[in-house]
Amino acid sequence: MAYITTRDNTKLYVKDWGTGRPVILMHGWPLSADSWDDSALALATAGFRAIAYDRRGFGRSDQPWSGYDYDTLADDLAAVVEQTGAQDAAIIGFSMGGGEVARYMSRHGGKHVTKAGLIGSVVPYMLKTADNPHGVDQGVFDGITAGIKADRAQFFAGFFKNFFSGGLLSKGVSDEVIEWARNLAMQAGLRPTLACAQAFASTDFRPDLASFSVPTLIIHGTGDKIVPIDAAGRQAAKGIPNSKLIEYDGASHGLFATHKEQLTNDLLAFLQQ
Repeated sequence: MAYITTRDNTKLYVKDWGTGRPVILMHGWPLSADSWDDSALALATAGFRAIAYDRRGFGRSDQPWSGYDYDTLADDLAAVVEQTGAQDAAIIGFSMGGGEVARYMSRHGGKHVTKAGLIGSVVPYMLKTADNPHGVDQGVFDGITAGIKADRAQFFAGFFKNFFSGGLLSKGVSDEVIEWARNLAMQAGLRPTLACAQAFASTDFRPDLASFSVPTLIIHGTGDKIVPIDAAGRQAAKGIPNSKLIEYDGASHGLFATHKEQLTNDLLAFLQQ
């Protein structure tokens, strides 16, 4: 099954590796399912069924004009769960993908889900407001929009340097990994790229946190320059019942590359419990 079809007839590209208990992996902005490959391979080798898909508008999936709000994206996840026949599944979201996990738990009642994971996730709320003082200034998001519209390729070259750069003692990546990430980003359509940036910047997931009714693993780098841990991981851990927060000291946002072995080991330990 290379593609599944959503309720609005958008085709989503799905990678389905291995057999066993399913683990559905949602990628971050502005990447694709390929960013999960290292972890997906390890999960499948360890006896899990690793299912990763390209979000609408990204990678090899269709690029419709609409549907980049989190209600629709959660419905897309529901379509993946249903059409892959995933039962007793874990749903793991990286960065923007954490929002799909949160909205699926509230909008779809966590149907068929037994565990959840938020990795460098935007949950619960990215935007700085009076009641969210650790969030990111609106001006930062405005700068992202302006940079993408002016020269998307150049913007992403700089963006991914920060994406994979954390604290003074953080692990780096090769120039080739940065170029690979930029190439993934450039596969997405301009409209989806901008619309999804607006969605993760402005969606408030705080009301969704109470809907997490399953064990939840939260992993976040303390040196994350893209999604600050004080606005995201630490707040999510406070609001989600039965959750466990693991902080990677000094780590950047791009944990799937900078800390791939540690991330995979922590995921496997959580899933095997």
